[in-house]
Amino acid sequence: MGRSAVIDYGIQLPVQSQSALYAERWEAGAGAADLVEIARAVDRAGFAYLAVCDHVAIPRRLADAMSTVWYDPVATLAHLAAVTERVRLLSHVAVVGLRHPLLSAKQYATLDHLSGGRLILGVGAGHVREEFEALGVDFQQRGALLDETVDALRAALGPDEFPAHHGKFHDFEGLGQRPRPAQARVPVWVGGSSPAAVRRAALKGDGWLPQGDPRDRLPAQIDRLRRLRAEAGIEEPFTVGAITEPLYVGTPGWDVGRRTLSGAPGALAESLRAYGALGVHQVQVRFRSRSRAELIDQTAAFGAEVAPHLT
Repeated sequence: MGRSAVIDYGIQLPVQSQSALYAERWEAGAGAADLVEIARAVDRAGFAYLAVCDHVAIPRRLADAMSTVWYDPVATLAHLAAVTERVRLLSHVAVVGLRHPLLSAKQYATLDHLSGGRLILGVGAGHVREEFEALGVDFQQRGALLDETVDALRAALGPDEFPAHHGKFHDFEGLGQRPRPAQARVPVWVGGSSPAAVRRAALKGDGWLPQGDPRDRLPAQIDRLRRLRAEAGIEEPFTVGAITEPLYVGTPGWDVGRRTLSGAPGALAESLRAYGALGVHQVQVRFRSRSRAELIDQTAAFGAEVAPHLT
């Protein structure tokens, strides 16, 4: 879709979100120092991006499954920007409909400015009804709200000091914001795997962040992305993502789970190259680990021994 299928690799950081679906046991006792050391390791290992999630508040009915540990994405990415050098900074994903676009633009433009142009703005519709209700946002309208918010953010993160947007949900002009982003165009990657999310990614995004689609579902999703963009006459480069199975570089001496891909670096690279054959441009990886040290070791091994074989 406007670019060759070279596979970049990124990572959703641990610690900053601790859903029971994926958090390792050691993360419960981890904190800011651990997050910084892991981010530095990711930067050294040549990862294209590091990512953090976004939830404002978790209702009691979901707390056991989701936990209430969700670091703020802007504060976290800004903190990590200051301790890394080249890795890009991805919100995966920011529920931007919960906030006025001028507020989001102020935060993310400042982040891009301070980091020297390393922001990738990942956006999604959100799924926790109580968050929307608490903030006075219509949960039922979240899809339409996100569609318009992406347009508003395009304007507010563009080159104009005084951006303008006139829509159903938001209306602004004549209000200046500086600093401007360092990038001429902040990439917007749209998250989600529903038909509406895929359509939104195709027509409004610079990339797509699937929500855990297994390999066998990706070809149909990618075909639809291509078809929608072709029908709309959109020819700009577009980044297709995928989230891989859990990984462990080498032979684990503990139970890493049936779904985890483990083994020699060459074998792992061969398995991951199959994503490129499907039309994927970047894969988001997650390593099984029992400690911060083991995760950093896995990160370094992947960067040194697996990544060189991904192209």
